Amino acid sequence: MPTPSMEDYLERIYMLIEEKGYARVSDIAEALEVHPSSVTKMVQKLDKSEYLIYERYRGLVLTSKGKKIGKRLVYRHELLEDFMKIIGVNDSHIYQDVEGIEHHLSWDAIDRIGDLVQYFQEQEERVNALRDIQKRNEEE
Repeated sequence: MPTPSMEDYLERIYMLIEEKGYARVSDIAEALEVHPSSVTKMVQKLDKSEYLIYERYRGLVLTSKGKKIGKRLVYRHELLEDFMKIIGVNDSHIYQDVEGIEHHLSWDAIDRIGDLVQYFQEQEERVNALRDIQKRNEEE
C-alpha cells in the first residue's frame, strides 16, 4: 500500500491524466506546490513500486495498478468532500479538512461514510432535517 505522500502524488497524477491526457513533472509540481526535483524523486519511487512507468524526459504512464489506486483515491477525496458539504462544513474549510483526514481513515470507514452520503442524497428531506437540527443547536 502506498504511503500518504505517494497517495497524494498518485491522486494528482490520475487527475491530471484524466483532465489533460498526460501528466508532466512540471504539472505535478505546480499542482502539489512542490519543487520539480521532489516530483522526480517521488515519480522514481512510484515507478519502482510499479504504480507508473517513468522515462526521463519522456513522461510517465500509470500502470493498471496505479490507475486503480488513483481512481480510488480520487473517489475517496470526492466522497469526503460530499460528506463535508452534507454535514454543513463551510466551503472554505472543506478542502483543507479533507486533506487533513483522508489518509487517516480506513477503507472500511470510507465505505461507511459512502453509505451515509448515499442515505442523505437519496432523500433531500433528510438533509433538510439535519439543517434544522444544526440551526437549533446554533441558537442554543
